[in-house]
Amino acid sequence: MESMTAPFRLSVLDQSPIAAGATAATALANTLDLARTADALGYHRYWLAEHHASPGLAGAAPEALIGPVALATERIRVGSGGIMLPHYSPFKVAETFRLLGALAPGRIDLGLGRAPGSDQRTAYALQRDRSRRMPSDDFPEALVELLAYLDRGLPADHAFAPLQETLPGGTGGSPDVWLLGSSPDSARWAGELGLPYCIADFINSGAAPLANSYRAHFRPSPRCAEPRLMVAVWTIAATDRAEAERLAAPSRMMFAHLVRGELIAVPAVADALQWLAANPVPDRPRRTVLGDGAAVRAELEEVAALYGAEELMLVNILPDHAARRRSYKIVAETFGLPARV
Repeated sequence: MESMTAPFRLSVLDQSPIAAGATAATALANTLDLARTADALGYHRYWLAEHHASPGLAGAAPEALIGPVALATERIRVGSGGIMLPHYSPFKVAETFRLLGALAPGRIDLGLGRAPGSDQRTAYALQRDRSRRMPSDDFPEALVELLAYLDRGLPADHAFAPLQETLPGGTGGSPDVWLLGSSPDSARWAGELGLPYCIADFINSGAAPLANSYRAHFRPSPRCAEPRLMVAVWTIAATDRAEAERLAAPSRMMFAHLVRGELIAVPAVADALQWLAANPVPDRPRRTVLGDGAAVRAELEEVAALYGAEELMLVNILPDHAARRRSYKIVAETFGLPARV
């Protein structure tokens, strides 16, 4: 297969899909296998998503998966895509990711998001204090507090200042912190705080203006001297366009159920095609990159140029683990990633 050097970094976002009839244990074993595959193929980073109360996605706790994935791999960066900060204490997140940094020095990313990763009932169930609904507008304050713990930046008179000296240390240091998002708020916050920013194009494919907003608001920081932008893109590579479209059928069926409030396991391709034939749904409004290696490369290059991104993170949901492995292998070979023998 002909290949050329990649003009940008390529990474993987894994939602740990659970195929219909399979178990979460199988999905997690597949996550470890796919992480080792991505490491060997030359992908730059491997992130684990956070989704709660889902029969189709096993990744409820990326902070619990990052350690095993880091220990199962050798060179790839491993992180969260992301930790949904409104569910957690900033201090607890700082402790957890400094610990992971000590476990896998120089390879841990902390991607942070504001979305619940669930429905509102599940989000409420995740709260420790259920005497009231937690405010949805305190994310910026929680983010600043978390960064202060990691950077030992709390003022001396702050009630929690002594705690920043107790965080797990060692040679790993602080994780590389990213802000994730698909809204104008996240773009502004990432820029103002001088953080790298990952735009979820697979959620909002009209998000190119966010890249401009991020750069316009960017203020250099010790963590990031200049804007760093990554874009997460829904991508399936196969032998040809027709096969890629077949492989996309399960996620189309899942999305159709999601919009009407139903969560399902990842259906088999044949079952999804049969269901879609009997239940026509509008074309997915979000970008889906499908095709053989050359077609996928061409469209991914267009996406990177549209956003001015220096890195693309590829995500998909397939019931067939071998097909997922093959999709990432086709992309890696087409872009000429530096495989590890």
